[in-house]
Amino acid sequence: MQQEEFEILVKELAQLESVPAILNALKDNEETEISEAAAAMIGHFSIAEIDGKQRIYHVFSQTNEQGEEEELAEWVMNADDELMRFIAWFFYTTFEINDKETYQAAGRSYTPAKKS
Repeated sequence: MQQEEFEILVKELAQLESVPAILNALKDNEETEISEAAAAMIGHFSIAEIDGKQRIYHVFSQTNEQGEEEELAEWVMNADDELMRFIAWFFYTTFEINDKETYQAAGRSYTPAKKS
């Protein structure tokens, strides 16, 4: 994907209003790597309340050192964070594009998330 195409995609995603809408748009993307990665993530998110905050987690299975499958949860963002955090998380997790680059593609300033 060319930089210009990436910028257009990120700007389009930033206009959407929910994590499921973003994942569905990514799933429908013509770039096979993007669409397959998004399709594999659908249904693998959970919301948990921790310290009075609603947090969104990516839930996935991984084989541990003993060869056993274990379920893990990775904190993605707080439910009230701007959805740009999710978009940046997706591109970092899937393609190792750093958050700052994704924010810049959308014409936004990047501020690291506070995990407190």
